[in-house]
Amino acid sequence: MRVVVDLDLCQGHGMCELEAPDVFSSGRDHVDVLQEKPDDSVRAEVLAAVRYCPTQALKIVDD
Repeated sequence: MRVVVDLDLCQGHGMCELEAPDVFSSGRDHVDVLQEKPDDSVRAEVLAAVRYCPTQALKIVDD
C-alpha cells in the first residue's frame, strides 16, 4: 500500500493526522506523509484517514 496526497486539494484540516498520527502530520496548509508506504498493521487507520478527509485529497494505491 502506498499513500498519495493531492496537494492541490489538501487544505491541512488534520483529520488524517487524527486518524493515523504515525503516517500523517498536518502542516499549516497541507499534510506531510511521514510514511509513504506504511505497514499493513496501520491499514485500518489509513483507510479511515482517506475516508474522513474533508477535501478527498488522500488515496491509497495498492502496489
